[in-house]
Amino acid sequence: MILMMLGIVHLMPCRCQYLTNGYLDTVLDWIPGLEGIRLKDLPSFLRTTNPDDFVLKFMMEETQRARKASAIIINTYQPLEHGVLDALSSYLPSIYTIGPLHLLENHVHDKSLTDIQSNLWKEEPECLEWLDSKDPNSVVYVNFGSIAILSQAVLLFCQVSFLKKPKKEACLQAGALEKVLSHPSVGGFLTHSGWNSTIESISYGVPGIGMEIDNNVKRDEIESLVSELMAGEKGKEMKK
Repeated sequence: MILMMLGIVHLMPCRCQYLTNGYLDTVLDWIPGLEGIRLKDLPSFLRTTNPDDFVLKFMMEETQRARKASAIIINTYQPLEHGVLDALSSYLPSIYTIGPLHLLENHVHDKSLTDIQSNLWKEEPECLEWLDSKDPNSVVYVNFGSIAILSQAVLLFCQVSFLKKPKKEACLQAGALEKVLSHPSVGGFLTHSGWNSTIESISYGVPGIGMEIDNNVKRDEIESLVSELMAGEKGKEMKK
């Protein structure tokens, strides 16, 4: 989004070899406020050779509309992204950072507004009772966003049994993200690195694994990262 707001677009060849030959690791040093960012870090819709791509055109048009606004409100805060915000301020109208947005809920006294949250699923608070029974920093929370779901067909295709059959209240359903992350039993977060998940993880001081997951991801790779996060030296350093 920052790239679009700056009007910077990088069209690249969409050939299979570019996904495996290291090309996506190319560092871009010419994007204001995002020094050191790699091609692979850019939104996937930028990886196109077609300048008329629908999504690309839509984002560029929205960027131009943003320049006509009286002001822009962003769910972030200055110390976290000061470089990017400074770059945007030279290009866009007045910018107001009001994040972390989810923390503002603590200042809302109108109960009719408390259901307005950043997740797309109904909360099931029963999972918090299950978390209460666990030791501090012993649980890894896995959440790949409100859009990603595990269908019954995919679950059956896995053909992997659970080590322990959980009770109904032990199933951590999507939603209640803030309450789960702030729970003392949660010591790690395996995430798709969406912005809401990222800023909430930072707010509650829960270290996360923003793993690059492709179609060939192996369970031992995830296990290794989770073990390092929960019990390894890097994980201990992150939790300081």
